[in-house]
Amino acid sequence: MLASDVFFKYLKTEWESVDDKIQRQIVGFDDKVMMVNVRFEKGGVGALHNHPHSQVTHISEGKFEVTIGEETTVLEKGDSFHVPSEVNHGVVCLEAGMLVDVFSPMREDFIQ
Repeated sequence: MLASDVFFKYLKTEWESVDDKIQRQIVGFDDKVMMVNVRFEKGGVGALHNHPHSQVTHISEGKFEVTIGEETTVLEKGDSFHVPSEVNHGVVCLEAGMLVDVFSPMREDFIQ
């Protein structure tokens, strides 16, 4: 079974550049679940997309315009959202911050 280390140390785990305003850090995973920190600079865009994974996201810092399906709202530090499988969703970063994404099952495309 493919899986991460048991313990995660924030300062010792590398960040992967997604684009010039977005970076991602894989926190932990096995074949059933994955947690990922996603750091955004103001103006960063997580373009509308969908995937077969269920997703729950917590906003640990910043402010984001979040679109899920046909609904759009502004969420900020402490708020969360859920994206069902195959539903279009995306974000626009209004104030620099970080999202904590949890996927089930794991995102194999993130570790290839």
